[in-house]
Amino acid sequence: MSCLRKSPKRTKSEEKAFQEHVRKVALENGKRLGLEGDPDLQFLLDGGKLIKIRSSSWQKSRFYKLEEDCKTLWHESHKIFKRNQTFSIDDIDSVRKGRQSEGFLKHTDPSVEDRCFSIIFKGRKRNLDLMANQGHEAKQWVSGLEKIINNMHNLSRQQKSEHWIFNCMRKADKNEDNKMTLKELKHFLRQINVEVDETYAADLFKKCDKSNSGTLEGSEIKHFYDLLTHREEIDVIYGKYAQTEGQMSARDLLNFLLNEQREQVSMQDALKLIEKYELDGTAKEKKHMTKDGFLMYMHQEEGSILNPKHKHVYQDMSQPLNHYFISSSHNTYLMEDQLRGPSSTEAYIKALMKSCRCVELDCWDGPNGEPVIYHGYTLTSKVLFRDVIKAVKDYAFKTSDYPVILSLENHCSVDQQKLMAHHMIAILGDALLTKPLGDTLPGNFPSPEELKGKFLIKGKRLNKLDAIFNNNSTVDEDTVSEEDEAAESKEGEQKTKSKKSKIKLARELSDIVIYCKSVHFNGFEHAKDNQAFYEMSSFKESKAFSLAQNSATAYIHHNMDKLSRIYPAGSRTDSSNYNPVPMWNVGCQIVALNFQTPSKEMHLNQGRFLQNGLCGYILKPGFLRSFSSQFDPSTLTKGPWLQKKTCHIMVITAQQLPKINKDKHKSIVDPLVRVEIYGVPADNASKETHYIENNGFNPMWNENFQFDIQVPELAMLRFVVEDYDSTSQNDLIGQYCLPLTSVQNGYRHVPLLTKRGDIISSAGLFVHLMLIDAE
Repeated sequence: MSCLRKSPKRTKSEEKAFQEHVRKVALENGKRLGLEGDPDLQFLLDGGKLIKIRSSSWQKSRFYKLEEDCKTLWHESHKIFKRNQTFSIDDIDSVRKGRQSEGFLKHTDPSVEDRCFSIIFKGRKRNLDLMANQGHEAKQWVSGLEKIINNMHNLSRQQKSEHWIFNCMRKADKNEDNKMTLKELKHFLRQINVEVDETYAADLFKKCDKSNSGTLEGSEIKHFYDLLTHREEIDVIYGKYAQTEGQMSARDLLNFLLNEQREQVSMQDALKLIEKYELDGTAKEKKHMTKDGFLMYMHQEEGSILNPKHKHVYQDMSQPLNHYFISSSHNTYLMEDQLRGPSSTEAYIKALMKSCRCVELDCWDGPNGEPVIYHGYTLTSKVLFRDVIKAVKDYAFKTSDYPVILSLENHCSVDQQKLMAHHMIAILGDALLTKPLGDTLPGNFPSPEELKGKFLIKGKRLNKLDAIFNNNSTVDEDTVSEEDEAAESKEGEQKTKSKKSKIKLARELSDIVIYCKSVHFNGFEHAKDNQAFYEMSSFKESKAFSLAQNSATAYIHHNMDKLSRIYPAGSRTDSSNYNPVPMWNVGCQIVALNFQTPSKEMHLNQGRFLQNGLCGYILKPGFLRSFSSQFDPSTLTKGPWLQKKTCHIMVITAQQLPKINKDKHKSIVDPLVRVEIYGVPADNASKETHYIENNGFNPMWNENFQFDIQVPELAMLRFVVEDYDSTSQNDLIGQYCLPLTSVQNGYRHVPLLTKRGDIISSAGLFVHLMLIDAE
């Protein structure tokens, strides 16, 4: 939330006082971030010249510095109407040291490696490639920015909220005198997304202006802050359980944890929470928790809706690979749509950093004998195959150690296929799986645990795997039928209906396809009788939905010993997505979505893979792995899948919802909350609250909903906060999705994410949730 100000002309003494004020504000914010006296932070606050690089010819010197809020980067601009420009640290996804971007690799010489760094933004905003004068300066920029990003990320929601509110207050203080007039107070309230009538604002002001000076300052501003952030709902909860001298004793806290939060805890756990979160020394000595300590606890992961145990890898990772849902991307090379969008190695990096474990490479003959990746028969730009493999090698295992599948859609000539194989072997080295694990022909897949740090190639193979073990290197022919998706894209262009189009396949490329050999699907019976476990099919969404609808149990059994990949229809030229839930319901593992397209479907994907340490693999429920299972998601017969639950949800309040249209100064939101369940057809449901006018700061609903759940192991819970509009479609404010099995009971805070899936740092919902066995 940046604020642009023209510097007023000041006298020398005024300028000195102003600079001292700026220094104090920076000191306070640095302290709040846990970076008091940090030399890297001071370096950023002082700022310096950096060379901004756009192309080989556009390389210009610009001054950059961190503003005193320790949250906004300011840089000079030579555009007439944009002399001063800023962006928020919140908008930064990561900072990369060295020539680690496409721009740098194209437009700079390797000799300047140590002077370069890139700021990578969330969403579609273009990377910022910067070069310092000296290597040690670049290092300090990267180190300083990473410290701020990490420390901001690690602040509690309460600390983030304070940081945000105090900086909004500072920006409302137009004349920078550290005082707040009634006019500035009203401006501040609009900034924090709450519209109040004149009388309320005046009453609030009067209540705080104890000195009757016509301005708020010092302790009066603190009093105003306390009134503003007062949580009535927390008072009620705390009051009910604080039965010891007006405070919560360890016994009181234990009662709250057992009765409200339904946690299986002991007195020892309650004492640990007091030790961890109580700030008042006297209360801590008595083993008591004050209201402030209680609020602090409620804002930490113990008070979150997501079970903290599920934030780490907690599932059995030693089952065969096909027993897991695998986070999978379609057209991974695209940054935008599949007709004109740019192809980029950056798109692979973004997907891999989100723990995507299966990426797609559409490979075509390129100039100078070098294969390229792009969306064939379209105007999308091209990227070198070799550069993609390098990016994949560098970023595949930064967020998860579990295996990455490279799904090849091969349109290349034999010579360029040989080069593809050469690049993968040379660049990926030992991490590339080039033969089965063990010394004998395997009967089923190895586990994600056994394949840690490995790349698997999915593509066509000329012969069966047993050829590796019986020294039979002969093959009947060197042609194979084209990959289903590749044939379909050609068919779309050439209007041919020949599904049996053949391509010549290079032996070198064929040999590195081990556990993911692509074969055409000819029905479940045919697959059962003729396909080895490692022979897998890809299904266009329409075909997959039809099979899931009409042959669900057969599809589930097919997926018990084989892999299935689902991909979006070619007609989705805008790179939109299909609903992945019905595919997961029948055990399909590689449900490929367009990661580059923010959508409800991607929110569900993010929710599905939120648990298990964000590792990109989720163990399927037992009834999707056991051959005796007769599960059918559409017709629910009795079985281990039927564990009927009743889910009670009370939507209580929200805190600090962002404005939708930040450009419109007065655009205060009218929020409503929708609670959605996704799972088997019988469980799909949606209910919403009324909307609240003109309050995005602390709206209160107190509305109760009940959902009846048949198959909780497949159910997902999604919260959606929207800005109500009577004349057009509601705008999304924030959303959050998680598996129902990862939900904690009781009073919980729900974080909110943007449409693109990035955290909105100070915003959240407060709910009460109870998931109990149905009568």
